[in-house]
Parts: sequence; structure tokens; C-alpha cells
Amino acid sequence: MEILHVSAECYPVAKAGGLGDVVGALPKYQNKAGNNAKVVMPMHRTPFLYNNEFVVDYKGTIQFGPSQLNFTIIKEKTNKLGFDLYLVDINGLTDRTKVYGYSDDSDRFIAFQIAIATWLNSWEHNPDIVHCHDHHTGLLPFMMKYCYAFQNKLQSIKTIFTIHNGEYQGWMDFSKSILIPHWDEWKRGQMEWADKINPMASAIKCCNSVTTVSNSYLGELKHSCNGLEPLFEYEKGKCFGILNGIDNEVWDPSTDPRINHHFSAAKMEGKAFNKKELCQKFGLAENLPLIIFIGRLVGEKAADILPDAILTTLYNQFGKQNFLILGSGDPTVEWKLTEINNQFKGYYHCELGYNENLAHKMYAGADFLLMPSRVEPCGLNQMYAMRYGTVPMVRSTGGLQDTVTDMGDWEGFGIRFNNATVSDIHYSIGRAVSVYNDKTHLNWMRQHMMSIDHSWETTVDDYQRIYER
Repeated sequence: MEILHVSAECYPVAKAGGLGDVVGALPKYQNKAGNNAKVVMPMHRTPFLYNNEFVVDYKGTIQFGPSQLNFTIIKEKTNKLGFDLYLVDINGLTDRTKVYGYSDDSDRFIAFQIAIATWLNSWEHNPDIVHCHDHHTGLLPFMMKYCYAFQNKLQSIKTIFTIHNGEYQGWMDFSKSILIPHWDEWKRGQMEWADKINPMASAIKCCNSVTTVSNSYLGELKHSCNGLEPLFEYEKGKCFGILNGIDNEVWDPSTDPRINHHFSAAKMEGKAFNKKELCQKFGLAENLPLIIFIGRLVGEKAADILPDAILTTLYNQFGKQNFLILGSGDPTVEWKLTEINNQFKGYYHCELGYNENLAHKMYAGADFLLMPSRVEPCGLNQMYAMRYGTVPMVRSTGGLQDTVTDMGDWEGFGIRFNNATVSDIHYSIGRAVSVYNDKTHLNWMRQHMMSIDHSWETTVDDYQRIYER
């Protein structure tokens, strides 16, 4: 099949979260399975753009409300990612350094989707599937079906919409509808939810199938989806949960170029060397269990309770464990976490920002990964941790409960807790310290989790069945 993935981000071109990791890996593995998968995304001004060669694939003009905008689609020349990569350049809109976070994001992504529909309209053939990811691409199925300029050619193309995070739906005032090329006004309801344009709701209504990034998250969306719960109930017949995979070529402790000491389930010595290196870098005690947190410092990740949970543990279990934090987000949370640096030197360090190299070193050297998330549609961090023999310590939600079995259950290899609270985190850290002191049990857990296959090969077949359906 020919599959066109449409996304706002794709690792390593531009990444803000797990969406980028998924779109950077899934098409590569689909191509290995015999498909012809491609990715099209905005032309963000990132190092990837300047460090690689591109050729012009298409130039066109879009109608954007009362204005006309020129756009260019460029293609990466060497297929270095394992799939054809196309970038959409719209001067002043898609050519920015950040993926999101601008006041005109709605306009930016509407223009991006119009450009893709215009480009597809010029193809001599149609792809079998247009696979849209999250709300930034949610209006494209509507445009393909109901914009007069596109519907004759594009409405027959099958569309899939994957929800990576249902909390963010792209709401905008209906006045923005004038930016979309002339459309069938009888179909206004296909764009609308609660008197707003809601791109996520529109995609759920207009696409052929909806997927979420884990089975548990699909169940959660039917009860908690920021107002879209009735829509999920109505459209449940075309909704499927497919657990994300990870790229085993990028995340492989036996070959990872970002770590200095390689290891495997059969030869674990390298993990101890990675831990020693990490502890020396940040002035932490090598003989204590090392607990890490990697991620966005936002409410979804329960980062707001992280400072109190860590302080409670450090005060009550002083000298029994180390903490290493990597992330960025809420300025208040950032400030609280960096303040702890001064209070507990030698047992705690917080590094603010996004650092892919350091993240790999942390997964390789840590003993435990803490993920107290309030919302975690799938979660990739726990899978990366397991690949590197780092025990996941997670809240039972979304994909976390689909991928982590508590050590108290049969063949359990992780630590799970029910509530995103200081007390639950504090108790779970106590369990982590206990298992750390039982080296036989800890080594069994590490070897067991490293043998679990979370690669994309197992997930590609699930998507293939949806496409064929």
C-alpha cells in the first residue's frame, strides 16, 4: 500500500514529544514490511533542515480566506530516514524554529493542511491511505471530502486518524472557517463541536477509522476526553486501540552510539559503568538506587507534585536513594525542582531542558524511571527504560498499565501505583529501594523486561489490518 503520513512533527526532523518518535519510526517499519510509506510535515527551521539536502517536489498556490499564499514542497534527497520525507514551506507560517507555541498556530496548521490537499490534488494517482496524526491535521479529511476544489479527486481516498493526545483538540472560533477553501456549508456539522471548529472532532467524524495509541487509552477516552465522550461512544464502531512501538535500532543498549558502555540482557556489566559515569557527572552516590524522571514538566505528567514527592522522600528516607531529573515546562515547577539542587547536593540533581544524548545516558545508567502521569495515552519512556533494564515505576493509566506489570503480580517486572499523589509516589519509591537491595530479584526483573518485544514490527501488522479493513 501507499501510505501518506501527515504530521506536525517527526523525529529527527522536529520533535516536541512522543508524536515525533512515532511518526519517525512507524513509516520506516511499514516500508520494511513491503509498503510505500511517506511523511509530509511543516518545514520547521531545525538543524535537520540545514544539515541535509532537499529537492523541490512541487510549487503551488493556496486560497487562504481572501488571500492567496504561495507554497513549496521539498523532498529529502537520500531517503536517510527509511522513507520519503516531504516538507511544506509556506513563507511566514511553517518556516519557524518551534513546532508549536505561536499565537497563530490555528492559521499555520490550516494553511499547512490546505497545501497538502492542493498537492495531493495534483498527483496523477491517489495514495491508498492518508494517515493523519493529532488535531494539527484533523481538518484534512474534511477538506478532502467537502471542499469543492478537492472533493472530486480526493474524497475517495481512505483516511485514518490517530489520536496521540485527546486533551488537545485544536478548538478555534468558527470565524476561522473563511480560511478554508470554499466548502459545502451543509456539512458545517462535520467540522463543529460545541459551537466551535474542533479539528479532532472533525477528524473523528470524517475519517474512515480512528486509532488511539493504546487499548486502555481508547477505553479512557470514552469516559474522559475533554468534552468528546459522546462522540467516541457514537463512533465506537470505527475506533481501535493500537499500542505504540519503539524503534529498536535507535534504542538498543548493545549498539547505542549515545552511551559509552554497551550492554545486553546476557552481559549487564555495562549498565553499572553507565551508572557510575552518570553519578560522577552529577555528583551523586554510586552505591544508592538512582531514580530518574525524563519528560515535560506539566500537569499531565503530574510534574506539579514531583517536587513535594521528592522532598518528602529525601526528608523521610534520607541517604537511601538518588534522584536525577531532566525536563522543562511549567516555570513554577522548574523553579521548585532546581531549588532542591541546593538543599540535597549529592543525592539530587535537576537538569532543565531537552537533551536527547543525556536522556539515552540516563536510561542506560538509572535503576528506576518514575512516571506518575495523570494522562499517558501510550507512553514511550517506560518502553525505552525497559529496553535498557531500568525498572519503570508508573501510575496505572493508559498505555502504562498496558505495558508494565507490577512486581507483586505473576512475572511482574515493574512498580505500579494507582494515584498521582505524593503518598503513592513516596510509597512506590520505598518499594523501589527494597527491590534494589534484593539484587537477585532486581537482576531477574532487568533481564525479563529487556526480553520483552515492544518493537514496531509487532505494531505494523495491527495498522496493516486497519488499512486493509
